[in-house]
Amino acid sequence: MSNFLRKNYKRARLELSNGAVFEGRAIGASSCVSGEMVFNTGMLGYSEAMTDPSYLGQILVFSFCLMGNYGIAPLPKNDEDLLHSFGHESASIKTQGIIVSDIFDGCYHHDGGISLENWMKEQDVPGIAGIDTRYLVQTIRESGALFGRIVPEGADKKKRDKFEFLKFFKDSDYIDPSKYNLMPSVSTKEIKSFGKGGKKIAVIDCGIKWNIIRMLLQRGCEVLLLPWDSDFSKVECDGWLISNGPGDPKNTGDLPERIKKEVLPSKKPILGICLGHQLLSLASGAQTKRLRHGHRSHNQPVFSLPQKAAFMTSQNHRYAVERNSIQPGWRIWFVNANDNSVEGLIHKSLPYMSAQFHPEASSGPNDTGWIADKFIETIP
Repeated sequence: MSNFLRKNYKRARLELSNGAVFEGRAIGASSCVSGEMVFNTGMLGYSEAMTDPSYLGQILVFSFCLMGNYGIAPLPKNDEDLLHSFGHESASIKTQGIIVSDIFDGCYHHDGGISLENWMKEQDVPGIAGIDTRYLVQTIRESGALFGRIVPEGADKKKRDKFEFLKFFKDSDYIDPSKYNLMPSVSTKEIKSFGKGGKKIAVIDCGIKWNIIRMLLQRGCEVLLLPWDSDFSKVECDGWLISNGPGDPKNTGDLPERIKKEVLPSKKPILGICLGHQLLSLASGAQTKRLRHGHRSHNQPVFSLPQKAAFMTSQNHRYAVERNSIQPGWRIWFVNANDNSVEGLIHKSLPYMSAQFHPEASSGPNDTGWIADKFIETIP
């Protein structure tokens, strides 16, 4: 019998919407949660992934054999510290829970910190260890849309609504976060300003990763972080960035329409990243679709059509822009080398561009960091 299933460990069940049940050792908080089943193939970067708002409402399966092997860095104490420290992409864990093959119970981080499991307990996030995660990843890929529940032995049944969208669900539900507008749960509630650079970039916060802000500051920009429901027509800036975020791009309220009416007419440079790419595409008149197999890894190959060059990218998304819906004036910038889906658009005459992947990575390869340079170079 696996060490994870010995009698002195509390057990936990993973119940899937297809009827399958997996049993392992309960880790983290003793609470029941539900969410969309997704996976990540990275060997490192578990804290960045768990704090990435793009994973909101999802149960994250790590396919690598050991997680937590260096612990969790201390969380930055204020907004200024976040720009000089790494290991977190937001102020809290955004995943509903995690599934791992094995978990290290210590912490050897050079900045101090705590263990992965203690961090999960602090933030009331449950998980399961001792499951064949590579088999589970195959199950997720073969099933398309798959949802799950983590049920620890003797778990606290108290309903947890720490994110706004969770109030719509009962404990017995399989949660599909893409059915709801997740923007109020991840976007900043107030306008924030970072840096004192010469070019002011207005960032529409759809669930931004902190490393996008760092990426802009490192290139000498001032960053104005805006709530998703701001009046963009009143914003003074030199360029726009539409951030990454969770969920279905069509379930973001009137955000695509406001980008169309309040941002595009300014003709100022625009960069869309991940969800921001999809929102910019919707604003331009294109359509999006749900992929059977989402892209969730650090080794997604993309091919740039203009440059005729290949790049390795970090990705985390389920939706893609429909190729046949791309409007006149736009051309495909990148395609996925595995399934040929659209990975980026660029306007033929205006300084508008987008990438489905993450040029700021964190964690992941830095091959496409030049996209940020290209965007900033278009700003007068």
